[in-house]
Parts: sequence; C-alpha cells; structure tokens
Amino acid sequence: MGFRSFYGHSSNVNCAKFSSYHYHIYRQNVICSSSRDDTIRFWNFKHNRQLQIFNEHNAGVNEIKFSPFNGGRYLCSGSLDKTIRLWDVETSESLRVFNGHKNSVDCVDISPLQSNDNNDNKMNNINVIGGNGYTICSGSCDETIRIWDIETAKQFNVFKGHTGY
Repeated sequence: MGFRSFYGHSSNVNCAKFSSYHYHIYRQNVICSSSRDDTIRFWNFKHNRQLQIFNEHNAGVNEIKFSPFNGGRYLCSGSLDKTIRLWDVETSESLRVFNGHKNSVDCVDISPLQSNDNNDNKMNNINVIGGNGYTICSGSCDETIRIWDIETAKQFNVFKGHTGY
C-alpha cells in the first residue's frame, strides 16, 4: 500500500485512532484525527480522502476515544476549550457537552458499556446507554480526574491530588 499522507488540518495533530465504527459497519479502513485547529477529521485510508469533519470545539482537540460499545459509533473528545464532547459518528452530531474542568482536557475514556435492553430498535439510541452508571472519565491540566454520566452530561465525581504539570 505504501506511505500515506493526509492533508487538511491547519495545525498540529494531537491524536490519531482507527475508527472501529467505519470498519464494523462499512468494512472501510478509516483514521480519525484530532488537532489544535479545533477539529476532528475522518480519513478514508484506502482512497486517501477526507470523509467527515467535527468542528464544534472552540479550541484544539487533545484526545479522542471511540466507544467500546455499539461498534464504536460514539466518539468522545477532550479539548483545550475545557470541555468534553460526545459525538455520534453516524450522524456527525455532537450529542453532549460536558462542562466543569477549569483547564484544558488532556485525556478521555469511555467505560465499556452494554445495554441490558434486548430491544434491537433501541440499540443506537444514546439514552439506552446512559443513566445507569455509564460513564466518561477525563483528566485535565486543572489537576483533576472527573467522572461524568453520559446521559445527563453531569459530573458525579472529582478526584483531586495530582500536582504540577
């Protein structure tokens, strides 16, 4: 296949991940990247072209993480704008904004969730996966780790103790 370069970001690329969603649903090899240009971009690896842009953050995007459920349909992002966002990769929609950090968000993770609801019609509904202890965790330059409820975007735990940069 050879060497590939993707052009589109106008600043540093902070994170790059393979999209499990695009592979599971479309059998496409897609890379997702986040940048200091405030965007998240999806790239078709085989055809060397850009597929999607998420641009609702107001500052650089430090990290991205695909959900370990629903085939990676949901993407979480942490930004220099002090927020975390939860995105629906299928619709390119920002579903939730998590506010509370007092400095940039450097890392994010999504708990490995499963719905106990056997109704297949609801499997892609974000409300099915939220509200029952399903969480996102984030780490920030404000020296905290925060735990968030996916459904309500409310913070329910803050861990303090880290100091320094």
